[in-house]
Amino acid sequence: MRDDQEFLSIPNVVRAAARRFADRTALVDGDRRLSFWELKDQVVQAVSAAIALGVRPGDRVGLCAPNSTEWIVAACGIQGAGGIVVPLNTRFKPQELAYILRKSGATALFAAPFQKTDFVDGLKQAEPGLPALRTTVSLVEEPGGAGLGWSGFLSLGTDRAAAHSAIDRLTPDDVSDVMFTSGTTGHPKGVILTHGQSLRAYGWMSAEYGFDTADSFLVIPPFFHCFGYKAGWLASFLHGVTVIPMAVFDAGRALRLIERERVSILLGPPTIFHDLLRHPDRADRDLSSLRVSMTGGSTIPESLIHAMKKDLSFDIVLSAYGLTESTALVSTTRPDDTEETVARTTGRPIPDVEVRLTDPSGREVPPGADGEVQVRGYNVTRGYWDDPEATAAAVDEDGWLHTGDIGRLDDLGNLAIVDRKKEMYIVGGFNAYPAEIEKLLLECASVAQVAVVGVPDARMGEVGCAYVVPAPGTDPTEESVVAWARENMANFKVPRHVRFVDALPRNASLKVLKDDLRARFEAGDRG
Repeated sequence: MRDDQEFLSIPNVVRAAARRFADRTALVDGDRRLSFWELKDQVVQAVSAAIALGVRPGDRVGLCAPNSTEWIVAACGIQGAGGIVVPLNTRFKPQELAYILRKSGATALFAAPFQKTDFVDGLKQAEPGLPALRTTVSLVEEPGGAGLGWSGFLSLGTDRAAAHSAIDRLTPDDVSDVMFTSGTTGHPKGVILTHGQSLRAYGWMSAEYGFDTADSFLVIPPFFHCFGYKAGWLASFLHGVTVIPMAVFDAGRALRLIERERVSILLGPPTIFHDLLRHPDRADRDLSSLRVSMTGGSTIPESLIHAMKKDLSFDIVLSAYGLTESTALVSTTRPDDTEETVARTTGRPIPDVEVRLTDPSGREVPPGADGEVQVRGYNVTRGYWDDPEATAAAVDEDGWLHTGDIGRLDDLGNLAIVDRKKEMYIVGGFNAYPAEIEKLLLECASVAQVAVVGVPDARMGEVGCAYVVPAPGTDPTEESVVAWARENMANFKVPRHVRFVDALPRNASLKVLKDDLRARFEAGDRG
Protein backbone atom coordinates (compact mmCIF):
# COMPACT_ATOMS: atom_id res chain seq x y z
CA MET A 1 0.00 0.00 0.00
CA ARG A 2 1.38 3.41 -0.97
CA ASP A 3 2.18 5.92 1.76
CA ASP A 4 0.30 9.12 0.84
CA GLN A 5 3.15 11.15 2.34
CA GLU A 6 5.21 10.46 -0.78
CA PHE A 7 2.79 12.63 -2.74
CA LEU A 8 3.83 15.75 -0.81
CA SER A 9 6.92 16.46 -2.91
CA ILE A 10 9.37 14.92 -5.36
CA PRO A 11 12.27 14.66 -2.85
CA ASN A 12 9.92 12.97 -0.41
CA VAL A 13 9.27 10.27 -3.02
CA VAL A 14 12.91 9.21 -2.56
CA ARG A 15 12.60 9.11 1.24
CA ALA A 16 9.39 7.09 1.01
CA ALA A 17 10.99 4.72 -1.51
CA ALA A 18 13.88 4.11 0.89
CA ARG A 19 11.42 3.09 3.61
CA ARG A 20 9.40 0.87 1.28
CA PHE A 21 12.08 -0.67 -0.95
CA ALA A 22 15.23 -0.30 1.21
CA ASP A 23 17.96 -2.50 -0.33
CA ARG A 24 16.32 -3.00 -3.73
CA THR A 25 18.30 -1.50 -6.58
CA ALA A 26 17.16 2.03 -7.41
CA LEU A 27 19.76 3.00 -10.02
CA VAL A 28 22.17 1.28 -12.37
CA ASP A 29 24.47 3.89 -13.91
CA GLY A 30 27.45 2.39 -15.69
CA ASP A 31 29.36 0.37 -13.11
CA ARG A 32 27.50 1.99 -10.21
CA ARG A 33 24.53 0.45 -8.43
CA LEU A 34 22.61 2.33 -5.76
CA SER A 35 19.94 0.92 -3.50
CA PHE A 36 16.92 3.03 -2.63
CA TRP A 37 18.42 3.56 0.81
CA GLU A 38 21.74 4.73 -0.65
CA LEU A 39 19.92 7.03 -3.07
CA LYS A 40 17.99 8.55 -0.17
CA ASP A 41 21.25 9.21 1.68
CA GLN A 42 22.70 11.01 -1.35
CA VAL A 43 19.56 13.10 -1.83
CA VAL A 44 19.45 14.19 1.83
CA GLN A 45 23.15 15.07 1.59
CA ALA A 46 22.45 17.11 -1.55
CA VAL A 47 19.57 18.96 0.13
CA SER A 48 21.84 19.86 3.03
CA ALA A 49 24.55 20.98 0.59
CA ALA A 50 22.10 23.08 -1.45
CA ILE A 51 20.99 24.87 1.70
CA ALA A 52 24.62 25.55 2.63
CA LEU A 53 25.27 26.78 -0.92
CA GLY A 54 22.58 29.39 -0.43
CA VAL A 55 19.61 27.92 -2.31
CA ARG A 56 16.51 29.39 -0.69
CA PRO A 57 12.80 28.63 -1.13
CA GLY A 58 11.65 29.96 -4.48
CA ASP A 59 15.14 30.33 -5.98
CA ARG A 60 15.41 29.13 -9.57
CA VAL A 61 18.42 26.96 -10.32
CA GLY A 62 19.48 25.82 -13.79
CA LEU A 63 20.33 22.17 -14.35
CA CYS A 64 22.11 21.26 -17.58
CA ALA A 65 23.53 17.76 -17.83
CA PRO A 66 22.98 14.43 -19.56
CA ASN A 67 20.92 11.67 -17.94
CA SER A 68 22.77 10.43 -14.86
CA THR A 69 22.49 9.65 -11.17
CA GLU A 70 23.90 13.10 -10.43
CA TRP A 71 21.11 14.81 -12.41
CA ILE A 72 18.51 13.11 -10.21
CA VAL A 73 20.34 13.83 -6.96
CA ALA A 74 20.99 17.45 -7.94
CA ALA A 75 17.34 18.02 -8.89
CA CYS A 76 16.08 16.54 -5.63
CA GLY A 77 18.70 18.48 -3.69
CA ILE A 78 17.62 21.79 -5.20
CA GLN A 79 13.94 21.01 -4.70
CA GLY A 80 14.45 19.71 -1.18
CA ALA A 81 16.00 23.05 -0.21
CA GLY A 82 12.85 24.72 -1.54
CA GLY A 83 14.40 25.72 -4.85
CA ILE A 84 12.83 25.44 -8.28
CA VAL A 85 14.65 23.39 -10.92
CA VAL A 86 15.01 24.88 -14.40
CA PRO A 87 15.94 21.89 -16.61
CA LEU A 88 18.08 22.93 -19.59
CA ASN A 89 18.26 21.21 -22.96
CA THR A 90 21.78 19.80 -23.40
CA ARG A 91 21.48 20.33 -27.15
CA PHE A 92 21.08 24.09 -26.78
CA LYS A 93 23.84 26.51 -27.69
CA PRO A 94 25.15 29.05 -25.12
CA GLN A 95 22.94 31.89 -26.34
CA GLU A 96 19.84 29.67 -26.05
CA LEU A 97 20.79 28.60 -22.53
CA ALA A 98 21.60 32.16 -21.51
CA TYR A 99 18.14 33.39 -22.54
CA ILE A 100 16.43 30.79 -20.33
CA LEU A 101 18.72 31.39 -17.34
CA ARG A 102 18.17 35.13 -17.58
CA LYS A 103 14.42 34.88 -18.18
CA SER A 104 13.94 32.52 -15.22
CA GLY A 105 16.10 34.65 -12.94
CA ALA A 106 18.25 31.63 -12.10
CA THR A 107 20.64 32.29 -9.22
CA ALA A 108 22.86 29.25 -9.76
CA LEU A 109 23.74 26.61 -12.34
CA PHE A 110 24.42 22.91 -11.94
CA ALA A 111 26.00 21.44 -15.08
CA ALA A 112 28.06 18.62 -16.55
CA PRO A 113 29.73 18.46 -19.97
CA PHE A 114 27.81 16.70 -22.72
CA GLN A 115 29.48 15.30 -25.82
CA LYS A 116 32.57 17.47 -25.19
CA THR A 117 30.47 20.61 -24.67
CA ASP A 118 31.34 22.53 -21.49
CA PHE A 119 28.20 24.55 -20.83
CA VAL A 120 29.67 26.72 -18.09
CA ASP A 121 32.67 27.71 -20.19
CA GLY A 122 30.46 28.41 -23.19
CA LEU A 123 28.12 30.57 -21.14
CA LYS A 124 31.00 32.54 -19.65
CA GLN A 125 32.16 33.41 -23.14
CA ALA A 126 28.66 34.21 -24.44
CA GLU A 127 27.21 35.93 -21.33
CA PRO A 128 30.02 36.69 -18.85
CA GLY A 129 27.74 38.70 -16.55
CA LEU A 130 24.99 36.10 -16.25
CA PRO A 131 23.85 35.97 -12.58
CA ALA A 132 23.55 32.16 -12.60
CA LEU A 133 27.29 31.91 -13.27
CA ARG A 134 28.15 33.45 -9.91
CA THR A 135 27.38 30.08 -8.31
CA THR A 136 28.18 27.02 -10.39
CA VAL A 137 28.34 23.36 -9.44
CA SER A 138 29.80 20.71 -11.69
CA LEU A 139 28.16 17.30 -11.66
CA VAL A 140 31.58 15.78 -12.31
CA GLU A 141 34.51 15.71 -9.92
CA GLU A 142 36.74 18.23 -11.66
CA PRO A 143 34.95 21.44 -12.63
CA GLY A 144 37.91 22.56 -14.74
CA GLY A 145 37.81 26.12 -13.39
CA ALA A 146 35.90 28.24 -10.93
CA GLY A 147 33.02 26.61 -9.12
CA LEU A 148 32.53 23.46 -7.11
CA GLY A 149 33.09 19.89 -8.22
CA TRP A 150 30.46 17.31 -7.27
CA SER A 151 32.27 15.97 -4.19
CA GLY A 152 33.06 19.50 -3.06
CA PHE A 153 29.41 20.41 -3.33
CA LEU A 154 28.21 17.37 -1.39
CA SER A 155 30.81 18.04 1.34
CA LEU A 156 28.98 21.29 2.14
CA GLY A 157 26.12 19.23 3.54
CA THR A 158 26.78 18.98 7.25
CA ASP A 159 23.28 19.39 8.70
CA ARG A 160 21.12 16.43 7.72
CA ALA A 161 18.46 17.34 10.28
CA ALA A 162 18.00 20.70 8.55
CA ALA A 163 17.71 18.87 5.23
CA HIS A 164 14.94 16.62 6.52
CA SER A 165 13.13 19.62 7.98
CA ALA A 166 13.34 21.44 4.66
CA ILE A 167 11.87 18.47 2.81
CA ASP A 168 9.12 18.22 5.45
CA ARG A 169 8.10 21.82 4.74
CA LEU A 170 7.40 21.18 1.06
CA THR A 171 3.77 20.86 -0.03
CA PRO A 172 2.12 19.57 -3.22
CA ASP A 173 1.30 23.18 -4.17
CA ASP A 174 4.93 24.31 -4.12
CA VAL A 175 6.52 24.89 -7.52
CA SER A 176 8.95 22.08 -8.38
CA ASP A 177 10.20 23.19 -11.77
CA VAL A 178 9.95 25.72 -14.55
CA MET A 179 10.27 23.83 -17.82
CA PHE A 180 10.97 26.00 -20.82
CA THR A 181 9.18 25.14 -24.01
CA SER A 182 9.51 26.94 -27.31
CA GLY A 183 6.46 28.63 -28.70
CA THR A 184 5.05 30.17 -31.82
CA THR A 185 6.37 33.60 -30.81
CA GLY A 186 9.91 32.34 -31.26
CA HIS A 187 10.86 32.80 -27.59
CA PRO A 188 10.96 29.91 -25.10
CA LYS A 189 8.37 30.21 -22.32
CA GLY A 190 8.78 28.83 -18.80
CA VAL A 191 5.98 26.46 -17.82
CA ILE A 192 5.35 26.51 -14.07
CA LEU A 193 4.60 23.08 -12.57
CA THR A 194 4.12 21.94 -8.98
CA HIS A 195 5.20 18.86 -7.05
CA GLY A 196 1.61 17.71 -6.65
CA GLN A 197 0.72 17.99 -10.33
CA SER A 198 3.55 15.73 -11.44
CA LEU A 199 3.14 13.20 -8.64
CA ARG A 200 -0.59 12.86 -9.21
CA ALA A 201 -0.30 12.50 -12.99
CA TYR A 202 2.61 10.10 -13.08
CA GLY A 203 1.55 8.21 -9.98
CA TRP A 204 -1.63 7.34 -11.87
CA MET A 205 0.15 6.66 -15.18
CA SER A 206 2.74 4.31 -13.71
CA ALA A 207 0.07 2.37 -11.80
CA GLU A 208 -2.10 2.11 -14.94
CA TYR A 209 0.87 0.88 -16.95
CA GLY A 210 1.61 -1.75 -14.30
CA PHE A 211 5.00 -0.55 -12.99
CA ASP A 212 6.24 -3.02 -10.37
CA THR A 213 9.25 -3.73 -8.16
CA ALA A 214 10.28 -6.51 -10.54
CA ASP A 215 10.73 -3.99 -13.38
CA SER A 216 13.81 -2.27 -14.76
CA PHE A 217 13.40 0.87 -16.86
CA LEU A 218 16.00 1.95 -19.42
CA VAL A 219 15.36 5.71 -19.51
CA ILE A 220 16.48 7.05 -22.88
CA PRO A 221 14.43 10.29 -23.24
CA PRO A 222 16.41 13.18 -21.71
CA PHE A 223 15.76 14.24 -18.15
CA PHE A 224 15.29 17.86 -19.21
CA HIS A 225 12.00 16.69 -20.76
CA CYS A 226 8.99 15.32 -18.87
CA PHE A 227 9.30 12.08 -20.84
CA GLY A 228 12.60 11.18 -19.17
CA TYR A 229 12.16 13.01 -15.88
CA LYS A 230 8.55 12.51 -14.82
CA ALA A 231 7.40 9.54 -16.89
CA GLY A 232 10.91 8.13 -16.36
CA TRP A 233 12.76 8.15 -13.05
CA LEU A 234 10.03 9.83 -10.98
CA ALA A 235 7.32 7.38 -12.04
CA SER A 236 9.74 4.52 -11.41
CA PHE A 237 10.67 5.51 -7.87
CA LEU A 238 6.99 5.61 -6.93
CA HIS A 239 6.82 1.85 -7.52
CA GLY A 240 10.31 0.59 -6.69
CA VAL A 241 11.34 0.20 -10.34
CA THR A 242 15.08 0.14 -11.10
CA VAL A 243 16.15 3.08 -13.26
CA ILE A 244 18.94 2.78 -15.83
CA PRO A 245 19.72 6.26 -17.18
CA MET A 246 21.17 6.47 -20.70
CA ALA A 247 23.03 9.68 -21.47
CA VAL A 248 23.23 9.25 -25.26
CA PHE A 249 21.07 6.85 -27.23
CA ASP A 250 23.00 4.16 -29.05
CA ALA A 251 20.88 1.28 -30.35
CA GLY A 252 23.61 -1.33 -29.99
CA ARG A 253 24.41 -0.34 -26.42
CA ALA A 254 20.70 -0.18 -25.59
CA LEU A 255 20.24 -3.75 -26.83
CA ARG A 256 23.14 -4.92 -24.65
CA LEU A 257 21.69 -3.16 -21.61
CA ILE A 258 18.25 -4.64 -22.20
CA GLU A 259 19.75 -8.12 -22.25
CA ARG A 260 22.17 -7.63 -19.33
CA GLU A 261 19.81 -5.79 -16.97
CA ARG A 262 16.63 -7.60 -18.02
CA VAL A 263 14.98 -4.31 -18.91
CA SER A 264 11.19 -4.56 -18.92
CA ILE A 265 10.06 -0.93 -19.45
CA LEU A 266 11.13 1.26 -22.34
CA LEU A 267 9.31 4.48 -23.25
CA GLY A 268 10.29 6.90 -25.97
CA PRO A 269 9.62 8.38 -29.41
CA PRO A 270 9.14 6.01 -32.40
CA THR A 271 12.70 6.76 -33.58
CA ILE A 272 14.14 4.66 -30.74
CA PHE A 273 12.12 1.60 -31.64
CA HIS A 274 12.83 1.95 -35.36
CA ASP A 275 16.56 2.00 -34.60
CA LEU A 276 16.37 -1.00 -32.26
CA LEU A 277 14.44 -3.00 -34.85
CA ARG A 278 16.91 -2.18 -37.61
CA HIS A 279 20.09 -2.81 -35.64
CA PRO A 280 22.10 -5.79 -36.94
CA ASP A 281 22.59 -7.18 -33.41
CA ARG A 282 18.92 -7.21 -32.54
CA ALA A 283 18.22 -10.83 -33.50
CA ASP A 284 21.18 -12.03 -31.40
CA ARG A 285 20.03 -10.38 -28.18
CA ASP A 286 17.67 -11.82 -25.58
CA LEU A 287 14.90 -9.22 -25.40
CA SER A 288 12.34 -11.43 -23.74
CA SER A 289 12.29 -9.26 -20.59
CA LEU A 290 10.69 -6.32 -22.44
CA ARG A 291 7.13 -5.87 -21.24
CA VAL A 292 5.73 -2.32 -21.42
CA SER A 293 6.29 0.46 -23.91
CA MET A 294 4.68 3.81 -24.55
CA THR A 295 5.58 5.92 -27.53
CA GLY A 296 4.42 9.42 -28.22
CA GLY A 297 5.37 12.54 -30.08
CA SER A 298 4.09 11.51 -33.51
CA THR A 299 1.80 9.09 -35.29
CA ILE A 300 2.58 5.41 -34.66
CA PRO A 301 2.16 3.14 -37.69
CA GLU A 302 0.31 -0.06 -36.87
CA SER A 303 3.16 -1.96 -38.52
CA LEU A 304 5.55 -0.55 -35.89
CA ILE A 305 3.31 -1.76 -33.08
CA HIS A 306 3.25 -5.24 -34.63
CA ALA A 307 7.05 -5.24 -34.95
CA MET A 308 7.55 -4.02 -31.38
CA LYS A 309 5.51 -6.95 -30.10
CA LYS A 310 6.85 -9.57 -32.49
CA ASP A 311 10.53 -8.63 -32.80
CA LEU A 312 11.17 -6.67 -29.58
CA SER A 313 9.01 -8.91 -27.37
CA PHE A 314 6.82 -6.21 -25.82
CA ASP A 315 3.58 -7.42 -24.26
CA ILE A 316 2.03 -3.95 -24.10
CA VAL A 317 2.51 -1.01 -26.47
CA LEU A 318 0.73 2.24 -25.60
CA SER A 319 0.41 5.75 -26.99
CA ALA A 320 -0.20 9.04 -25.22
CA TYR A 321 -0.62 12.76 -25.74
CA GLY A 322 0.41 15.72 -23.68
CA LEU A 323 2.27 18.99 -23.72
CA THR A 324 4.48 20.61 -21.14
CA GLU A 325 1.68 23.00 -20.20
CA SER A 326 -0.41 19.98 -19.15
CA THR A 327 2.37 18.33 -17.11
CA ALA A 328 2.97 16.49 -20.42
CA LEU A 329 0.05 14.10 -19.87
CA VAL A 330 -3.51 14.56 -21.13
CA SER A 331 -4.62 11.23 -22.60
CA THR A 332 -3.30 7.72 -23.00
CA THR A 333 -4.41 4.39 -24.35
CA ARG A 334 -4.88 1.59 -21.85
CA PRO A 335 -3.19 -1.84 -21.74
CA ASP A 336 -6.29 -3.64 -23.02
CA ASP A 337 -6.80 -1.36 -26.05
CA THR A 338 -6.50 -2.78 -29.56
CA GLU A 339 -3.48 -2.13 -31.75
CA GLU A 340 -5.71 -0.12 -34.05
CA THR A 341 -6.73 2.16 -31.16
CA VAL A 342 -3.09 2.63 -30.14
CA ALA A 343 -2.05 3.46 -33.71
CA ARG A 344 -5.05 5.64 -34.53
CA THR A 345 -5.51 7.59 -31.29
CA THR A 346 -3.82 8.79 -28.11
CA GLY A 347 -6.50 7.17 -25.95
CA ARG A 348 -8.85 8.65 -23.37
CA PRO A 349 -8.21 11.54 -20.98
CA ILE A 350 -6.57 10.62 -17.69
CA PRO A 351 -8.83 10.67 -14.59
CA ASP A 352 -9.99 14.04 -13.27
CA VAL A 353 -8.93 15.80 -16.48
CA GLU A 354 -11.42 17.18 -18.99
CA VAL A 355 -10.86 17.43 -22.74
CA ARG A 356 -13.08 19.25 -25.19
CA LEU A 357 -12.74 20.24 -28.85
CA THR A 358 -13.96 23.61 -30.08
CA ASP A 359 -14.42 25.34 -33.41
CA PRO A 360 -12.92 28.81 -34.15
CA SER A 361 -15.93 30.49 -32.52
CA GLY A 362 -15.38 28.56 -29.28
CA ARG A 363 -18.32 26.19 -29.66
CA GLU A 364 -17.77 22.55 -28.71
CA VAL A 365 -17.77 20.19 -31.70
CA PRO A 366 -19.34 16.70 -31.72
CA PRO A 367 -17.44 13.38 -31.95
CA GLY A 368 -15.91 12.90 -35.38
CA ALA A 369 -15.45 16.62 -36.04
CA ASP A 370 -12.12 18.42 -35.88
CA GLY A 371 -11.54 21.12 -33.29
CA GLU A 372 -8.92 22.73 -31.11
CA VAL A 373 -7.97 20.54 -28.15
CA GLN A 374 -8.67 22.25 -24.82
CA VAL A 375 -7.75 20.76 -21.45
CA ARG A 376 -8.90 21.51 -17.93
CA GLY A 377 -7.83 19.85 -14.70
CA TYR A 378 -5.20 19.59 -11.98
CA ASN A 379 -2.49 18.97 -14.61
CA VAL A 380 -2.75 22.42 -16.25
CA THR A 381 0.18 24.76 -15.62
CA ARG A 382 -0.02 27.61 -13.15
CA GLY A 383 1.17 29.80 -16.03
CA TYR A 384 4.29 30.94 -17.82
CA TRP A 385 7.11 32.35 -15.75
CA ASP A 386 7.12 36.16 -15.77
CA ASP A 387 4.76 36.27 -18.75
CA PRO A 388 1.19 37.13 -17.71
CA GLU A 389 0.12 37.97 -21.27
CA ALA A 390 1.16 34.58 -22.61
CA THR A 391 -0.49 32.91 -19.61
CA ALA A 392 -3.79 34.70 -20.25
CA ALA A 393 -3.64 33.72 -23.91
CA ALA A 394 -3.05 30.04 -23.09
CA VAL A 395 -5.34 29.45 -20.09
CA ASP A 396 -8.73 31.16 -20.08
CA GLU A 397 -10.71 32.41 -17.07
CA ASP A 398 -12.54 29.07 -16.78
CA GLY A 399 -9.27 27.15 -16.52
CA TRP A 400 -9.24 25.72 -20.05
CA LEU A 401 -5.78 25.33 -21.58
CA HIS A 402 -5.97 26.22 -25.27
CA THR A 403 -3.38 23.86 -26.76
CA GLY A 404 -3.53 25.05 -30.37
CA ASP A 405 -3.51 21.38 -31.39
CA ILE A 406 -6.26 20.17 -33.68
CA GLY A 407 -7.89 16.90 -32.60
CA ARG A 408 -10.82 14.59 -33.16
CA LEU A 409 -12.73 12.50 -30.62
CA ASP A 410 -14.34 9.18 -31.53
CA ASP A 411 -17.54 7.81 -30.02
CA LEU A 412 -15.56 6.04 -27.26
CA GLY A 413 -13.80 9.23 -26.21
CA ASN A 414 -10.44 8.41 -27.78
CA LEU A 415 -8.52 11.49 -28.89
CA ALA A 416 -6.66 11.61 -32.19
CA ILE A 417 -4.34 14.52 -32.91
CA VAL A 418 -4.92 15.74 -36.45
CA ASP A 419 -2.50 18.66 -36.56
CA ARG A 420 0.03 19.62 -33.90
CA LYS A 421 0.10 23.32 -33.17
CA LYS A 422 -0.46 24.15 -36.80
CA GLU A 423 3.18 24.65 -37.81
CA MET A 424 5.08 22.78 -35.12
CA TYR A 425 6.77 19.56 -36.18
CA ILE A 426 8.45 16.80 -34.18
CA VAL A 427 12.04 15.72 -34.85
CA GLY A 428 12.76 12.36 -33.24
CA GLY A 429 10.55 13.23 -30.28
CA PHE A 430 11.64 16.88 -29.91
CA ASN A 431 9.18 19.69 -30.60
CA ALA A 432 10.53 22.06 -33.27
CA TYR A 433 8.88 25.47 -33.69
CA PRO A 434 9.42 27.19 -37.05
CA ALA A 435 9.11 30.73 -35.64
CA GLU A 436 11.99 30.13 -33.23
CA ILE A 437 14.18 28.51 -35.90
CA GLU A 438 13.41 31.30 -38.38
CA LYS A 439 14.39 33.90 -35.77
CA LEU A 440 17.75 32.17 -35.33
CA LEU A 441 18.37 31.71 -39.08
CA LEU A 442 17.81 35.42 -39.71
CA GLU A 443 21.01 36.03 -37.75
CA CYS A 444 22.93 34.26 -40.53
CA ALA A 445 24.55 36.90 -42.76
CA SER A 446 23.54 35.17 -45.98
CA VAL A 447 19.83 34.88 -45.06
CA ALA A 448 17.53 37.81 -45.86
CA GLN A 449 14.18 36.07 -45.43
CA VAL A 450 13.31 32.55 -44.36
CA ALA A 451 10.33 30.26 -43.78
CA VAL A 452 10.69 26.85 -42.15
CA VAL A 453 8.27 23.95 -42.56
CA GLY A 454 8.24 20.40 -41.27
CA VAL A 455 8.61 17.72 -43.94
CA PRO A 456 8.46 13.90 -43.71
CA ASP A 457 11.58 11.90 -42.86
CA ALA A 458 11.79 8.10 -42.82
CA ARG A 459 13.84 7.87 -39.62
CA MET A 460 13.12 11.02 -37.61
CA GLY A 461 9.42 11.28 -38.46
CA GLU A 462 9.78 14.90 -39.50
CA VAL A 463 12.65 17.32 -40.12
CA GLY A 464 12.85 20.97 -41.06
CA CYS A 465 13.11 22.44 -44.54
CA ALA A 466 14.16 26.09 -44.73
CA TYR A 467 13.07 28.18 -47.70
CA VAL A 468 15.64 30.97 -47.88
CA VAL A 469 15.76 34.26 -49.75
CA PRO A 470 19.53 34.98 -49.89
CA ALA A 471 20.86 38.30 -48.66
CA PRO A 472 22.00 40.67 -51.43
CA GLY A 473 25.57 40.09 -52.52
CA THR A 474 25.74 36.58 -51.04
CA ASP A 475 25.70 33.20 -52.71
CA PRO A 476 24.90 30.68 -49.94
CA THR A 477 24.71 26.93 -50.48
CA GLU A 478 22.59 24.37 -48.70
CA GLU A 479 25.73 23.12 -46.98
CA SER A 480 26.79 26.58 -45.78
CA VAL A 481 23.39 27.37 -44.27
CA VAL A 482 23.17 23.99 -42.55
CA ALA A 483 26.73 24.38 -41.24
CA TRP A 484 25.88 27.81 -39.80
CA ALA A 485 22.74 26.39 -38.19
CA ARG A 486 24.71 23.56 -36.58
CA GLU A 487 26.98 26.14 -34.97
CA ASN A 488 24.17 28.29 -33.66
CA MET A 489 21.22 26.12 -32.63
CA ALA A 490 20.33 22.79 -31.08
CA ASN A 491 20.78 19.90 -33.52
CA PHE A 492 17.08 18.98 -33.64
CA LYS A 493 16.29 22.53 -34.79
CA VAL A 494 18.82 22.43 -37.64
CA PRO A 495 17.00 22.23 -41.00
CA ARG A 496 17.94 19.07 -42.87
CA HIS A 497 16.94 20.67 -46.18
CA VAL A 498 17.45 24.17 -47.57
CA ARG A 499 15.72 25.56 -50.65
CA PHE A 500 16.62 28.94 -52.17
CA VAL A 501 13.87 31.16 -53.60
CA ASP A 502 13.67 34.68 -55.01
CA ALA A 503 10.63 35.44 -52.83
CA LEU A 504 8.47 33.64 -50.28
CA PRO A 505 4.87 33.00 -51.32
CA ARG A 506 2.53 35.26 -49.36
CA ASN A 507 -1.18 35.99 -49.16
CA ALA A 508 -2.86 39.42 -49.25
CA SER A 509 -2.03 39.91 -45.57
CA LEU A 510 1.64 39.17 -46.36
CA LYS A 511 1.51 35.95 -44.35
CA VAL A 512 3.81 33.26 -45.74
CA LEU A 513 1.83 30.46 -47.40
CA LYS A 514 3.48 27.52 -45.71
CA ASP A 515 1.08 25.00 -47.22
CA ASP A 516 2.43 26.08 -50.61
CA LEU A 517 5.98 25.47 -49.42
CA ARG A 518 5.12 21.99 -48.13
CA ALA A 519 3.47 21.22 -51.47
CA ARG A 520 6.59 22.42 -53.30
CA PHE A 521 8.77 20.12 -51.23
CA GLU A 522 6.50 17.14 -51.78
CA ALA A 523 6.61 17.84 -55.52
CA GLY A 524 10.39 17.74 -55.46
CA ASP A 525 10.90 21.48 -55.92
CA ARG A 526 14.57 22.42 -55.47
CA GLY A 527 13.68 26.09 -55.07
